Amino acid sequence: MRLSAPRIAPVELDQLDEEQSEALSVFTGIARDVTKSEGTVLNIFRTMVHAPKALTAFLAWGGYILSRRNSLTERDRELVILRVGFNCRSGYEFTQHTRIGLDAGLTEAEIEAIKAGPDAPSWSAEDRAMLRATDDLTRDFHVSNASWEALSFLRDKQKMDLVMTVGQYTQVSMMLNSFGVQLDPGQALDPALDARA
Repeated sequence: MRLSAPRIAPVELDQLDEEQSEALSVFTGIARDVTKSEGTVLNIFRTMVHAPKALTAFLAWGGYILSRRNSLTERDRELVILRVGFNCRSGYEFTQHTRIGLDAGLTEAEIEAIKAGPDAPSWSAEDRAMLRATDDLTRDFHVSNASWEALSFLRDKQKMDLVMTVGQYTQVSMMLNSFGVQLDPGQALDPALDARA
């Protein structure tokens, strides 16, 4: 986490204007979803609703990335997202997706190893290849030839979805870091990502 206080404060749900209410109406009636925590709209969405049209578009694309239309397995998707969050030093992203990653089948040991990156000895060749491609994208914004060849176990659409997932969550991390979105109630920041000013 980069900031100890928000630069753009989350909107209080009882102070929404009509356009903001419409943008957040997608969350009404969702029992268990990554967009909600304990019945409360997450800080990311309460912050982004300052730009309701952008939030609506963001939710549509993010809905693809987090859905079964994304051809990566849920576990592989979360492996990649967590590495992006760590590489971007986004404490909020890493915290939210730690819970989601555990639900998707990652272990606590694997989540810890994500912080060490693709060279941690515990990774399978496939996990290592996805982590290395993620590192390429968050560092050089391009998957190197060697990293692309190491992804040969993935179909072309899966490779595309990997790149698009990294791109989406790099964007999310930039917004979270720059807007100063704070953790939601009851969450604890991983000490490795505490760079608050």
